[in-house]
Amino acid sequence: MNHRHKPRREMLKGFSALMLTVGVASPAILTSRKSFAQQALTPSCGKQTPAQMEGPFFTPLSPERTSLITPDMKAARMRLVGQVVDASCRPIAGALLDFWQCDDKGRYDNEGYRLRGHQYTNNKGEFLLETLVPGEYPGRTPHFHVKVQGKSGRVLTTQLYLPKHPRNRRDFLFDPQLILGTRGSDMLFQFVLPSSNAG
Repeated sequence: MNHRHKPRREMLKGFSALMLTVGVASPAILTSRKSFAQQALTPSCGKQTPAQMEGPFFTPLSPERTSLITPDMKAARMRLVGQVVDASCRPIAGALLDFWQCDDKGRYDNEGYRLRGHQYTNNKGEFLLETLVPGEYPGRTPHFHVKVQGKSGRVLTTQLYLPKHPRNRRDFLFDPQLILGTRGSDMLFQFVLPSSNAG
């Protein structure tokens, strides 16, 4: 459903090295724009991030937060960092990102907002999300759902995938353009929106 769900102002053993327990992080520890430019982020600027289906489990009006982790969660944790830019590689400040996913057992919370939340990019177009490594939902490879929208323009609804996961090649929706990159223990992605979203 392509709409802004809330007013802007209210609004994985091969993966063990990536499954680090993270502490509370603030936008201040986001890497610099220069650091992002040095990484092989996908997709590269100029090519818009491919859209994918929303799926049946989106819930509007998620809480604003940069961590989806709660004290009772014992599964492997990870950190997803990245940037939202336009086709000319210009950062999009204040872009909305709304994330949702299943837990490590492949279960979605359809009654509340567990493993759901939205946030906005900083003035360099950067974002940071602390979350759990998702499990395998029946018939699907592990993935993250996200909606992204700049200050103007349409909402991009898509999904992100873990690198080198054995189920990727068997997943009917899997797109290699949507594989997360890695840097140390972090997972990386650069969202590219049409230039009209930079407004």
